[in-house]
Amino acid sequence: MKEESTGLIIGISIGVVIGIALAISALFCFRYHRKRSQIGNSSSRRAAAIPIRQNGFDSCTILSDSTLGPDSPVRSARNGTSFWLEGFKKSSNMVSASGIPEYSYKDLQKATYNFTTLIGQGAFGPVYKAQMSTGETVAVKVLATNSKQGEKEFHTEVMLLGRLHHRNLVNLVGYCAEKGQHMLIYVYMSKGCLASHLYSEENGALGWELRVHIALDVARGIEYLHDGAVPPVIHRDIKSSNILLDQSMRARVADFGLSREEVVDKQAAIRGTFGYLDPEYISSGTFTKKSDVYSFGVLLFELIAGRNPQQGLMEYVELAAMNSEGKVGWEEIVDSRLEGKCEFEEVNEVAALAYKCINRVPKKRPSMRDIVQVLTRILKSRHQRNHHHEKSLSATGDEVSIDVDQLETKTSLTHHHTREESIDSSTADMYDL
Repeated sequence: MKEESTGLIIGISIGVVIGIALAISALFCFRYHRKRSQIGNSSSRRAAAIPIRQNGFDSCTILSDSTLGPDSPVRSARNGTSFWLEGFKKSSNMVSASGIPEYSYKDLQKATYNFTTLIGQGAFGPVYKAQMSTGETVAVKVLATNSKQGEKEFHTEVMLLGRLHHRNLVNLVGYCAEKGQHMLIYVYMSKGCLASHLYSEENGALGWELRVHIALDVARGIEYLHDGAVPPVIHRDIKSSNILLDQSMRARVADFGLSREEVVDKQAAIRGTFGYLDPEYISSGTFTKKSDVYSFGVLLFELIAGRNPQQGLMEYVELAAMNSEGKVGWEEIVDSRLEGKCEFEEVNEVAALAYKCINRVPKKRPSMRDIVQVLTRILKSRHQRNHHHEKSLSATGDEVSIDVDQLETKTSLTHHHTREESIDSSTADMYDL
């Protein structure tokens, strides 16, 4: 009996010890896996590179260790879902709600001759020229499978362009979401991008008046995004390679892959293109309409100087600013190909406007609406001067014709004189002109 009691006590003791050991092991495993998970999440945020586009390609550079990565969009105040994708849980639902026509993969494969008509390569992926069955020529942008922009930018672009319509924006005419492929179909812009005309010897130099017209087209497109769209949209990647030109050299703003609907106090990963980035945006991580204004100011200086912002343009501008006074003194930065072909008064006006756009204090920068008004006034004044000059030439021509008629009358009246006298008289009348 005593032996049985001893055995029971030993058995219970062993069971308790084993139970405690199992509990401790379970607790240890739980805490270990939770810590691993936290470290993994922290590493994911730190490793989220901030794509800074350079020459049309991604150049991933960590600018801020504290900003969240592209997989952490701003949340809606109502329910915590992504603001610009709110209400669209699946890709198919999202794109169908945009109202943009859908094309099959097979149709686009045929239109691009099995994707052999490559015309460009960007951060989003390759771009192909396509001849649709309707005879329309379009550009097909394919989301690269290894693209760092990826799925979210595809969703953003279709959602935004599905409701944004303006003559100075590149129109989205269709999309494809099939067989794991995502493609955007745009109106084909036959003259290519602005950058190719500024830096390619093949296209020839753009004239000064055309440059100002292009600037106004771009300003109107951005003004629509800021003040015409509901809610307002900030482009976030204004640059010369994102400005496309049609057959008539009218400019349109392209590449909405980085666009975001404006939300008050919104912060997201710093993204854009080196050389065009607002310094305030880099330091604070907060972008506003004035961040686009800064990039537009850089673009204006790029049009004036014909120099790449990624190759020291703004340092060049700051040196010139030291020697300028208000609207005077910007002639030294003018593109050498424009010498003798532009009016320095206009150059100084445009440069002064551009310098206001890149003010270090965002609140002191003009709005896009103000910029449109200034550029419109500059072009209007130019056209008025040209019209006045043409009228002056026309009036001078009328005076000459009247004098010639008088000359013929005088000549006929002296017809009875000798041939020598007639010649002398005609010559004298001609000198009177």
